Amino acid sequence: MKNPVNNYWNIKLEQIKEKLEKNNFEVFIASNAKAGKDIALNDIIPSLNIKSVSWGGSMSFVSTGLFHALKDDNNLKVLNTFNQNLSFEEQMELRRQSLLVDLFITGTNAITEDGQLVNLDMIGNRINGIAFGPKNVIIIAGRNKICGDIEDAMFRIKNYAAPVNTMNLDKKTPCKETGICHDCKSPDRICNTWSITEKCFPKKRVKIILINEELGF
Repeated sequence: MKNPVNNYWNIKLEQIKEKLEKNNFEVFIASNAKAGKDIALNDIIPSLNIKSVSWGGSMSFVSTGLFHALKDDNNLKVLNTFNQNLSFEEQMELRRQSLLVDLFITGTNAITEDGQLVNLDMIGNRINGIAFGPKNVIIIAGRNKICGDIEDAMFRIKNYAAPVNTMNLDKKTPCKETGICHDCKSPDRICNTWSITEKCFPKKRVKIILINEELGF
């Protein structure tokens, strides 16, 4: 058999899709990052009739190219929370405003095999956007985000995703140096608020693009 790894993940992602759909998410599967961007631009966004868009921190979102496709869209009110030219206060205000957009795009730290989303935030704008506020949400997730259960997901987040993210952001935390969680009290700590999304409400408000590649942390 050619490409047995991809074949394995094709089967696995179909299983995860079924579980997520039972939990009222709308789910799409993409063969790679570019295909994920095309699904968002051609199959999802046109049907939503949106006027405003924003996003939460997500390397997966950037990796697909969707960020660059949307950030300068003159037909939309774009709240670019990735704008590094803004002061901290301006960034925080923009993140507050982002909770009222028509479409919020982000990633997820983990998806369990039962079809639940598990996330851990520093500020909370990402998990709040997933839970309530924006009319529609698109979540982009590579196959590396699949975990067995909530306990596995939380372990992955604390001992892989968070340390790698602190390295990426150059935070001054113990996990940046050791690669494991120390339950630190650092002012730079990025692990402050958990969320577990068991089901989507209203149904299909959250749309998930599962990508058969490893993306993000």
